[in-house]
Amino acid sequence: MNDKEIRASFLEALVIKASTKQAVYNNTLQTFKILKKVLIQLEKNYRNIIKGELTEASMPHYNERGPFEVEFKIGGDLLLFSMHSNVFQFDDKHPVWKTDYLKDEPMCGYCGVINIYNFLADSFKYNRMNDIGYLVARIFVNKDNHFFVEGKRQSDELVKDFAIDTISPGILRQIIETAIQYSIEFDLLVPLYDQVKLATVEQMREKISHSKIVTGKRLGFGFNSDDV
Repeated sequence: MNDKEIRASFLEALVIKASTKQAVYNNTLQTFKILKKVLIQLEKNYRNIIKGELTEASMPHYNERGPFEVEFKIGGDLLLFSMHSNVFQFDDKHPVWKTDYLKDEPMCGYCGVINIYNFLADSFKYNRMNDIGYLVARIFVNKDNHFFVEGKRQSDELVKDFAIDTISPGILRQIIETAIQYSIEFDLLVPLYDQVKLATVEQMREKISHSKIVTGKRLGFGFNSDDV
């Protein structure tokens, strides 16, 4: 192969990869738009069901923080839905590579990702910048608009169905409600005594003025193995 042929081959590969990544981005963005609509509908549904049972401060509340980030507050929990603007490929040890789908078409391994984090609502209310949030689920979308999800209580079988499953409002609602239920049941635990027995003057001053001592649902506990 001469230099001209090498250059042409390189440019062709570059075009294919760029067009694939653009398709992935477009599909992920469209998925995120559908997700927003699902959350807005969930807010209405939940409010109608529990109307009069809770104070307004504890009622479900949807808030759009930007084109790639929305939050859904319910009770003392806040779920943050964040779409990454970049496209990713899985590392070679990920089980997705064992599927015939990616063995036959490796370009389908490029995915956009939507992360779902669980924070304490008070962490944002009181601007506690050091508080901890937890990734409870993430949704992967590829160029064919196929998807699978990883996360707490999400189905482990979806990786093998990557080749056939496509995004829909109903599926997104199922993923979201699983994440909400897990987050609500994932309670705030008292940290171990030895981890909080010492405090600096700065921490106390900040606590008095801004409640800024680090808080998280599982500080000092193993979150990875904790599935309530």
